[in-house]
Amino acid sequence: MFGIELQDGWTIYIWLISGAAILVGVVFGIRWAANNEQFDEDIKYLVFDENDKDKMSAEEFAKYQDVNTRQEARRKELQDAREAAARDQNF
Repeated sequence: MFGIELQDGWTIYIWLISGAAILVGVVFGIRWAANNEQFDEDIKYLVFDENDKDKMSAEEFAKYQDVNTRQEARRKELQDAREAAARDQNF
């Protein structure tokens, strides 16, 4: 193939490089997730809405409302910070 002849045992290096690349990708992915608040156990409550009240117990619904309120406040905080940064960058 293309006049290239490889010695025996060269495939182990391809496996090692591939494995190292996967590990580096996993580390960057975990770091991104940690920096973007993706490891929140209460994130499961964000898929619910007010129409799901009859499908949840009173305790779960109260938890949903609390989590939703906190997430909306955090979202507003992040949006305000991004807008402030954009304004500062334009001046």
